[in-house]
Amino acid sequence: MTARRVVFIGAAGEMCKVAIERFARAGGGWELTLCDIRPELLQPLVKRLPAGRARVRRLDLYDRDALLEVVDGAALVVLGAGPYIRTSEPVISACVEAKVPYLDFDDDVESTQHALSLAEQAQEAGIPLYIGCGASPGMSNVLAVDAASELDTVEDIEMFWTVGDERPHVGRAVIQHLMHIAAGDCLTWENGGPVNHESYVETGSAPMGGGLGETLLYETAHPEPVTMPRRFPGAQRIRCLGGMDPAPVNGLVKGLGQAIESGRMTSEEAVDFMMAIVKSRFGTPLGWRHALGGMIAQVRRGESGSGELLKFLGASAVRRRYTWRGGLLARVSGTRNGRPAVAVRRTPVSGPGSYLVASMATVTGTACAAFMVLALDEAGKRAGSFAPEDWAEPEAFYNALERVGTPRYEIVESVH
Repeated sequence: MTARRVVFIGAAGEMCKVAIERFARAGGGWELTLCDIRPELLQPLVKRLPAGRARVRRLDLYDRDALLEVVDGAALVVLGAGPYIRTSEPVISACVEAKVPYLDFDDDVESTQHALSLAEQAQEAGIPLYIGCGASPGMSNVLAVDAASELDTVEDIEMFWTVGDERPHVGRAVIQHLMHIAAGDCLTWENGGPVNHESYVETGSAPMGGGLGETLLYETAHPEPVTMPRRFPGAQRIRCLGGMDPAPVNGLVKGLGQAIESGRMTSEEAVDFMMAIVKSRFGTPLGWRHALGGMIAQVRRGESGSGELLKFLGASAVRRRYTWRGGLLARVSGTRNGRPAVAVRRTPVSGPGSYLVASMATVTGTACAAFMVLALDEAGKRAGSFAPEDWAEPEAFYNALERVGTPRYEIVESVH
């Protein structure tokens, strides 16, 4: 097997397809092995890649023998198949056994913690495990490190993400993750230590770019507050807040999440309901009962207006989509020259005409491609388990985003 080979597992996922195509733009002559349980879905992508560079094969990642055979000798293995709480362990285990570098865009807390716990095994194998190399976590962590570099001390780190209306192009794994973070405990960092909050309860607002403006978002169970304290142990608070545009979708999601948590609805029932909505079907009465309850409660709490809710319901009734808007923002508070100071980094543009932030898939896949470029540039330099803030310096990452096709003006801006 050649060491000039990069293996993608779950290659047919929307985010992973973007990562593959944009990584190929960076050149380097890498051979690409594209693996998926449904390889037939990859043929349109292969036609867009440089001739002869990509090989497609069917892979069930739970077939250990087949997994070991495909990763053997690779320069890097990229896991794009979710949900990571089920998929990352077998692939990481195979990479450690085969002594092959690993990278993913894991956005689940539990699997992130497990991957970081394997640092010693990865060191013994002489390989890096690069975890959370997508948009959030991933680029959001890098934006926070960049903002923190303006300050002398760091006290408060907030990372925000927003994604827009992606109907009908939303996969089941994405909805499963959304339901997972909308219900139950949210491990976060407060008063200088780890604490549990209830997910989707705490709120905060930020001046999001890309045409969104000041946006109310919700604390979510994401890996950033779990990994970032290792880089900033003196911080008093580190949290991740996220949500959907338009705003009523957050009430819908919260209503379903609370129904799951209280046992009034199973997680699979909620996912089925969301998938029906995504595909412009009506969904179940049970799902609507909890979804409407969540949106009405959102209005009563003053988190969204009644007019906004009625507009959303009317648009949904006639299957009209919203123009996609989204982005990332990191806000870091602390001191500079002995005085209180705040530094902000955010993605400046979004929507159908942008390259980086045109969809959840483009921002995650493009960021992943840039992390891959960095990882391969620095092959052999480190061994262990690494979150983005541990190894990806901001300017190097921004340069890598340019190498995978991102216009510089789309990457980052400071807000004062």
